[in-house]
Amino acid sequence: MIRDLLLGLRLAVGGGRISGQALLRLVMTTIGVALVVAILLPAASIGGMVSERDAREAANTEVLEPRPGVDPLYSYSWFTELDDEYLGTTVVAASGPTSPVPPGIDRIPAPGELFVSPAVAELLAGPKGDSLRARVPGTVVGEIGKPGLIDASDLRLYLGSTVDRLSRTEDVSQVSGFGGPGEGFRLDAVTALLLAPIVVALLLPLLIFVTTASRMGAAQRERRLAALRLLGVDARQVRRIAAAESLLGAVAGLVVGGVLFAVLRPLIGNLDLFGTRFFPEDFVPSWPLVLAIALVVPGLAVGAAIFGLRRTIVEPLGVVRQSRPIRRRMWWRWTIAGLGALLMGLTLFAGERDHSETIGVALSVGSALLLIGVAVLLPWAVEKVVRGLRGGTPALQFAVRRLQMDGGTASRVVSGLVVVLAGTIMIQTLMASVGADQDDKFFWHPAEAQAAEVWTEPAHADEVRQRLTGVPGLTGVHEVWQTNLRQPGESSRGAWVEIGDCAALRTRADLPSCEDGDVFAVGSTEVSPRPRSLPTGEQQFTRYVDGEPEPGPMWTVPAQIHQVPGDRSNPGAAGNLLVTTGALGSVRPPADSVTFSLAGPGDGNAVVDRASLALSPLAWDVSVRTVVQSEAASRHIDQRTGTFRAALMAASGFVLSVAALSLLMLSIEQIVERRRPLAALSASGVPLSVLARGSLWQNAIPVLIGVGLAIAAGLGLTVPTLRYAGLPFQLDVGLIATMAGAAVLAVLITTALTWPLLRQVTRLDGLRAE
Repeated sequence: MIRDLLLGLRLAVGGGRISGQALLRLVMTTIGVALVVAILLPAASIGGMVSERDAREAANTEVLEPRPGVDPLYSYSWFTELDDEYLGTTVVAASGPTSPVPPGIDRIPAPGELFVSPAVAELLAGPKGDSLRARVPGTVVGEIGKPGLIDASDLRLYLGSTVDRLSRTEDVSQVSGFGGPGEGFRLDAVTALLLAPIVVALLLPLLIFVTTASRMGAAQRERRLAALRLLGVDARQVRRIAAAESLLGAVAGLVVGGVLFAVLRPLIGNLDLFGTRFFPEDFVPSWPLVLAIALVVPGLAVGAAIFGLRRTIVEPLGVVRQSRPIRRRMWWRWTIAGLGALLMGLTLFAGERDHSETIGVALSVGSALLLIGVAVLLPWAVEKVVRGLRGGTPALQFAVRRLQMDGGTASRVVSGLVVVLAGTIMIQTLMASVGADQDDKFFWHPAEAQAAEVWTEPAHADEVRQRLTGVPGLTGVHEVWQTNLRQPGESSRGAWVEIGDCAALRTRADLPSCEDGDVFAVGSTEVSPRPRSLPTGEQQFTRYVDGEPEPGPMWTVPAQIHQVPGDRSNPGAAGNLLVTTGALGSVRPPADSVTFSLAGPGDGNAVVDRASLALSPLAWDVSVRTVVQSEAASRHIDQRTGTFRAALMAASGFVLSVAALSLLMLSIEQIVERRRPLAALSASGVPLSVLARGSLWQNAIPVLIGVGLAIAAGLGLTVPTLRYAGLPFQLDVGLIATMAGAAVLAVLITTALTWPLLRQVTRLDGLRAE
């Protein structure tokens, strides 16, 4: 056996001298296996990466139970907004020498000192640095290490304070330590729903590329094997030799893929995937999965080479192919496609927007099976179509006859392209629907555009009002108080009430007319689905402190309440009761919070910077944030979905290129294998242009059939998925046309690249060996 394998390895490189075809076959097999391995190794690292991330998250969990001999660390979480980023600031103060130190820093910061994450340090050094300094008071004295971060992109800060200041802050925590149990690696249904078709669409064409490359040069290999049979090699030895020939490229691909992964892994930390960056050192594939990759991927290449001999009889006097087409076993093909379609179809009987785990799993498994089913059904579909084709131009007849004799090989190669198209259509249509759905959810903003909001507790309202008065660049400061109104003795929270003058309430909803003493009820929306029955009669104002109600004064709700449509209000005001101060009379309700709406020249960040500088002594006792207008929010969502779609298009383009390369390899192999018949046709007077068009049709017919199947499968996958996500159907016709055009372009390029080889093999010199 060892001798047979060594002989196969020698033949793989040309039997002592490397021939051009042997080298090309070896290189293609190596490249195909290397690409698959370079993609599978990061995928095999996801479990370890998530486990490391979960361990760091657990290590940063605050322990609130008192511990003997440990002075508590006062801790308060405060979030600062900068553009579309949220910076998590933890304000800390040590109550004694044994107070625990948070992970990632070597000491507890003194009052006014800041420890920042590397991502925050980059922001401070960039163009947004001045805005960030205005919003977070303090002096940077160090960076937070990896143990104190969840991801490399974490925007996190530790700000030192005093115990006296923090102890007066509501919701402050007394931490006795850090560390808690982790949840481990979990894959939720929504993530699986998105990942399943992406994984299939990316990996299946690469696996097809590996099998195509491993079977390249099959005719030359079979002639060598026939010569070996003449020397006395039996059928089992022939299979071992053929396996060894493919094994060399597979092993070389494993090595190259591993090296490629090791070289590219440090660059992972520089990738910003939708606002998240990872630590490169966390990408360590688990050894069981590495072993599985090392066995399965080369086994696929070797198995494809052996499987290619199933219809070939290698005899001492030559190679005999079984010319009569064998009827395909369709039961397993229809089983895969049928199970996928059944799972997808069953989800249509569930309620719309049914976000259950069962439906999500059914969609993820069904989408993966349906994509695989389309790939395995394509050869059958091509055979059915070409079997009924008759007549046409000579070029078309040449192509159809060739496909009738052996259409399965071309179809298998094209099936990778079909999977890419179907998966891309599904994901891109889903992204387009997300963008359209979000565009519909941003509908109204006040006539006087509000650039920023300041939120604070009632105890600090007077100081906030005083500090905002007279600040240059701040206009239209409007004050709204928030509280609750409910029936006396009820346990429910009742209605959320916002109190202010008419100018302030107009920043919350579109009020056609407003006079002091009016009361308005805002309807609910899909964004804020808070339908409530209107309060009537005598009600009680209630404030909640640490989740516990504090009853306030009674108030009689006016009989006349003006209705405001929910789509003509701020999303945060939907379902609320807007009350002017005159409607309260002498009643002074306790407030849960106070919001100041600010306007001013410049963009929202400039207004926030001015307000933050004015309110900096209050620090975390106030929250200053930008008011995102409809257009800005829509642009932000379009940017995020556009980034995802661009990344997916780039990945699809790469895999499409791999599928086109597989098609090119197949075309070259078929031309080399049929060089004598092609030379004979040319010598008989068949123009070279006819043979070239025949090659074009031979590639184009499976691709056109595949594109039709891909569009049908992609749309069939999309409809149930959109029902599950509760999104409107938004068909991106331009995307479908682009992907279909890319497939046709791949056929044209492939045919053009084979033209020099076709011209060479049709020369009369090709007949001298006959």
